[in-house]
Amino acid sequence: MASHRKSRPTGTRVAGIRPPALATAALTSVALLSQTANATPSDDRPTLEEVEKKVDDLYRQAGSATEKYNAAKEKTTKQRKKVDTLLDDVARRTQKLNVAREELGSFASAQYRTGASVPETATLLLADSPQDYFDQNQLMNRLTGRQKTAVDDYVTQQSETMKKRREATESLETLTDSQKDLKTAKSTVQRKLATARELLSELTAEEKARLAAIEKQKQQEAARKAAELAKQQAAQEEAERERREEAARQQESGSGSSGTSDGTGSSDSGSSTPGTSTGTKAEKAIAFARAQIGKPYVWGATGPGSYDCSGLTQAAWKAAGVTLPRVTYDQVNAGTTVSVSQAQPGDLVFFYDDISHVGLYIGDGMMIHAPKPGAYVREESIFYDGESSIYSVVRPA
Repeated sequence: MASHRKSRPTGTRVAGIRPPALATAALTSVALLSQTANATPSDDRPTLEEVEKKVDDLYRQAGSATEKYNAAKEKTTKQRKKVDTLLDDVARRTQKLNVAREELGSFASAQYRTGASVPETATLLLADSPQDYFDQNQLMNRLTGRQKTAVDDYVTQQSETMKKRREATESLETLTDSQKDLKTAKSTVQRKLATARELLSELTAEEKARLAAIEKQKQQEAARKAAELAKQQAAQEEAERERREEAARQQESGSGSSGTSDGTGSSDSGSSTPGTSTGTKAEKAIAFARAQIGKPYVWGATGPGSYDCSGLTQAAWKAAGVTLPRVTYDQVNAGTTVSVSQAQPGDLVFFYDDISHVGLYIGDGMMIHAPKPGAYVREESIFYDGESSIYSVVRPA
């Protein structure tokens, strides 16, 4: 019985060779797989190091914007007070002008009753520029001494009132500009912080752990640098102490040979008094700063519940009886600049080229500062962001 199956084509086929369509599909798959294998996570998202640098940069930019916000806020407050003062002054001068105008009005009424010089007086009261009108000799000659005084007072009050009104208008315009700067700085801070938070929120748990490890390593290096500075400063203090003791021995020897000792006593008291006074103020400032440890950083805050960096240093030295400016850009000029190796407790340590951060030095390479949003007032090495980040050290006057 014959088979009903159709016979296959008799064309030849070499083993291992696929039809062209299948071969093309296979090659495409291999290429795609190769590309996938060669791809790395860095092609799609930044590395952890890049994220860390970006976040740090954003926090620094936010710090700089915070100081601009503080400056704009301070300027706005001062300008508002100036405007209020000018407006009060304008109101007082307007009242005086009204009194002068009433007195001139009484003269006009009297002239009207007597039928004399009505047109001139009426024109005077209605004139835009009374002084121009009074320059006419025929009117000036008709005024009595009392009337002349009243006219002069009116003209003076009108001129001064107009001047103050112009000043008030200009001050209001300046206030508006300051308010715009304030709004811009506030918006910048909020935008930078929002971007930083977004970047951190996208990190995986593993990446956050690695980031914490990197931060810990940086803290350890900062602590090592602080210890080196503390050792250096201790050596300098010891050398200075030995120098003073040697000078005192030489002075005592000289005084003994001359039979007097008054010079030694006066020299000791004279050299210790200034240092004691400065030291006492610095101790008060540091004591205040220590009491704030654990309070949150809030940009633009000056206490008592929260602080930004310059708000904390300003409040600390205020507690010691010393008034510092509000912002870092001004605080950096509020004393004597010294080297890092010569830093003493109470000195202000400024950071970055834009002077956007400041801390209160407490000795041994350490400071108390309000670091950044999301952090709290704390004690930390002045090398927390590397030695190159230190801008200057200033001893408040």
